[in-house]
Amino acid sequence: MNYPDSVRFLYALGNELKTARFGLERVTRLAESLGNPHRRPHRFIHVAGTNGKGSTCAMIESGLRAAGFRTGLFTSPHLVEPTERIRIDGIPVSVDEFTAAFQNVHETSERLIDNGEIDLHPSYFETVLAMALVLFREKKVDVAVLEVGLGGRLDATNIVEPELSVITPVDFDHERFLGNTIESIAAEKAGIIKAGVPVVMAPQRAAADAVIRGRADRLIPAWTAEHVEVRREGSSIQAHGTRIECNLRGRHQVTNTLTAAAALEAFGISHEAIGKGIAAAKWAGRLERIQVNPEVIVDGAHNPAGARALAEYVGEFYGDPKPVLIFGAMRDKSVEEMAAVLFPNFREVIVTAPAQQRALAPEIYLGMVDHPAVTSAPGLREAMARAGNAETIFISGSLFLVGEAIELAG
Repeated sequence: MNYPDSVRFLYALGNELKTARFGLERVTRLAESLGNPHRRPHRFIHVAGTNGKGSTCAMIESGLRAAGFRTGLFTSPHLVEPTERIRIDGIPVSVDEFTAAFQNVHETSERLIDNGEIDLHPSYFETVLAMALVLFREKKVDVAVLEVGLGGRLDATNIVEPELSVITPVDFDHERFLGNTIESIAAEKAGIIKAGVPVVMAPQRAAADAVIRGRADRLIPAWTAEHVEVRREGSSIQAHGTRIECNLRGRHQVTNTLTAAAALEAFGISHEAIGKGIAAAKWAGRLERIQVNPEVIVDGAHNPAGARALAEYVGEFYGDPKPVLIFGAMRDKSVEEMAAVLFPNFREVIVTAPAQQRALAPEIYLGMVDHPAVTSAPGLREAMARAGNAETIFISGSLFLVGEAIELAG
């Protein structure tokens, strides 16, 4: 099976939120059949939360690399190619490596099905996680950083026994699966906490804080900033006697930086390597400028907390004239709440649909949002053309749309 075939098979497994049967039995049996790549002596840092997981993982991984470790990084979703989900020393695995790992995991899964050891083929997420674990073993990484896909307690990544667990800010998202209160969502996120394993926690709402503290044997708070300077291009942070330059945009990245720094310190990384690693960290699709003239900035804000962070950034650094927003989201998102937070910060909003079956049709927005200049376009190309001579264009609402924009920009 070649790379396009492997990708088509993975996509054919369907949308995770509709097809996944949450639980760890299937993925545990799969990992056992692959030789237990999820067990020690492999070292893991496990990261859960609602927003900031990916950025925090990227900074932790970069800090580990700065300290001389060979690293693995598993994140989701991808923006353009599935290979982005599995990285060795910060670089996505090759097409050939991805394909070989898929073939191994797929054949093992088919054998387990034939033997009646699992009920059905592992999901897209479970399959790619297993591929990542196998590749981390083959490439002899020293430490692997794993981002939780959904929740934590029943997420496939929760089969690992990490040396450190990290929980970024908990907020509302995926309420259908995680519950409709902060307490219930926090309980699912806190499900990654293992007995005796230290937990680094970002600042939380009081309700989430209480839940997480009640689960952790050893809780390590995020670093506290002594001085913060937030610029359009990033932040300069003084904390714990260390000056950190973060090149990820947005005031919310200060929280992620301080959480990543605390995690790295808890893992035994020097302050020098922490500063060097975080300064070098990159994370695509999050307040990333992908074009200069006109300025085009993409941001994967896909829930209310992400929308608030984006709105804060735009309000702080883009005043007069206000920029243009191209927005497209999935049907299962809190679109009205996101629009109410985001749209007032833009002089014009062009609603569109990512090229996904679950995308909300553009015309539906017109009846649900209140903005004096909202128009619709069937797709991203048409939306970009409609943006005309705007000096600055933001593209947000869905990581799928962000991925399309990055691919379109070349």
